[in-house]
Amino acid sequence: MKLIIGLGNPGPQYFNTRHNFGFLAANFLQDSLPGFSGWQANEKFKALLSEGQIDGEKILLAKPQTFMNNSGQAAKLIADFYKLEPADILVLHDDLDLPLGEIRVSRNSGAAGHKGARSVIEKLGTKNFLRVRLGIKPAKQTFLARFFKKFTPTEKFVLQKFSEEEKIFVQRATAKTKEALLLILKEGPAGAQNKFN
Repeated sequence: MKLIIGLGNPGPQYFNTRHNFGFLAANFLQDSLPGFSGWQANEKFKALLSEGQIDGEKILLAKPQTFMNNSGQAAKLIADFYKLEPADILVLHDDLDLPLGEIRVSRNSGAAGHKGARSVIEKLGTKNFLRVRLGIKPAKQTFLARFFKKFTPTEKFVLQKFSEEEKIFVQRATAKTKEALLLILKEGPAGAQNKFN
């Protein structure tokens, strides 16, 4: 069994924001992978869950409902209940250092300032799990984008919604995330890392 956790903040006001890219990627997987159930609220795990199978292996998609900074609570509850090893967990989250539309597959790396990733690391007691980092840096580095990044606090920037012209890059990244997941399941992490890193 594999657990895939998309990180984000619950509530309609956060939908389609940069910090909710993990949720968006999880939504795309749930919608595009055949046979996955609809999202169901699970109070015990403090998350929305969707279940399915890929090539005979059970896959559990999760969107923690604890808010970003406490994402690790849901991750630990689910991992403990199903007795999952770190190698069975994949976390999807936004990354301010990567251009929008790009992804990176990593393992055993630090939180790099991402509070949701830090919470998961702290609660699981390890950083030796897989992550797909989804870039949110403006794809077009125009003067306006550079000015905006320089003078906009990170907390405000990550809570901004994707613009209409950025949505094509969002779609590219979520499609790449699905491709990376399928490669991980088929060939192991190295296959996805070779393609996307």
